[in-house]
Amino acid sequence: MTKKKKFKENFLRNIPLLLMALPGIVYIFVLRYIPIYGIIIAFKDFRIHKNGFLYSLMTSKWVGFKNFEFLFKTQDAKIIFRNTIGYSLLFLFLGMIFQIIVALLLLEMTNRRTVKVYQTLIIFPHFLSMVIVAFFVYVFLAPNEGVINNMLMAMGFQKIEWYMEPKYWPYILTIVTLWKGTGYGSIMYLATITGFDQELYEAAVIDGATKWQQTTNITLPLLKPIISIMLILGLSNVLGADFGLFYQVPRNIPMLNPATNVIPTFVYRALMNMGNIVMPAAAGLLQSVAGFILIIVANTVVRMINPENSLF
Repeated sequence: MTKKKKFKENFLRNIPLLLMALPGIVYIFVLRYIPIYGIIIAFKDFRIHKNGFLYSLMTSKWVGFKNFEFLFKTQDAKIIFRNTIGYSLLFLFLGMIFQIIVALLLLEMTNRRTVKVYQTLIIFPHFLSMVIVAFFVYVFLAPNEGVINNMLMAMGFQKIEWYMEPKYWPYILTIVTLWKGTGYGSIMYLATITGFDQELYEAAVIDGATKWQQTTNITLPLLKPIISIMLILGLSNVLGADFGLFYQVPRNIPMLNPATNVIPTFVYRALMNMGNIVMPAAAGLLQSVAGFILIIVANTVVRMINPENSLF
């Protein structure tokens, strides 16, 4: 059988599956691949023309990497890059630790109904909009009627102007991130642990191993592949940040910018003040390229240490 005939037979046999996949293929092609052409905006002095977007894009003057300079030459460049990278790495590693801990705790619960209740409660914050989360945070931190300030004054302490002091916000943003994402992120680890061979744990119990010894000698070593994959994927967003977390939760208060200003919020403010769309395009392209490079580097390092734990 020739390759051409074999290909034709396989194609005809898989037509039903291809038709089922067609909507998804069209969706990805139209919304993911066609817009890639627009990245050239980042390298042009984009000027809107009455003949439409494509005409404006083609006739705008090439300026090379000039549009990327605003990210590096601004006086806040050090702050926004420090905050963006620092928060991303902190949330990645700390979030992973808390997600694994929550998965292990849920696994130890014997009452299935109780487990479902706790899973629902800890996963629910993931589906809340950051606008709603911002209101929740304000209820606790409001200067005069906030829950925390009322508690402090009831105990004889001075109230704290949370929305005027940047030094508190790295802790506040970390707590909000862990509260919102830990439950949902623990699902992956819980599902992975549930699939482990239970005979390993039975043998450990027969040998007299404690729960802690089972966790450190069986569970965590078996989790290494999924931890490596989640770490590699997480590093792809090291130059990204949750816009809602850093803009909505601090209520866009300028006093807090030293602790809350990251690349997405900086670009948004620049866009609102200057109305130039090339800056978001340049920042988005920079984040994508940096994320791609970090994925390749992280995967290469993991593959050098243990090829079985690498993503590709």
